Amino acid sequence: MLQVKDTLRATVRLSFDGRVEKCYHGPDAPARFDNEVRVLRHLEKRGCHFVPRLLEVDPAKLRIVTTNCGTRVDHLDEERRVSLFAELLPFGVRHDDPDQRNVTYRQSDGRFCLIDFEFATLLPDAK
Repeated sequence: MLQVKDTLRATVRLSFDGRVEKCYHGPDAPARFDNEVRVLRHLEKRGCHFVPRLLEVDPAKLRIVTTNCGTRVDHLDEERRVSLFAELLPFGVRHDDPDQRNVTYRQSDGRFCLIDFEFATLLPDAK
């Protein structure tokens, strides 16, 4: 596995078969884990195809495994960044960390995707 992120809040590894493993640690790790799982399940039920899909959930280890949504984006203009995160709103989700580091590019279909939903909010009418 290739480690692609190691911060105070999470470690992310990319497997050779393309799956992404995220382990939560640091402040509020259980709550952030629960929130990301809840939001990703909600987005999958709503048919949102530009976010990772949950493949495994391990609450005991605070670990998820998801599909890969492509590579990080190095350059993105402000207007495009804002419009990408706004695409979540019709699915009942506000990202709450709309930074470029949470945008990937999926070459297989030429689609910008969004990742990292541990701080996202399910909108009141979306539950």
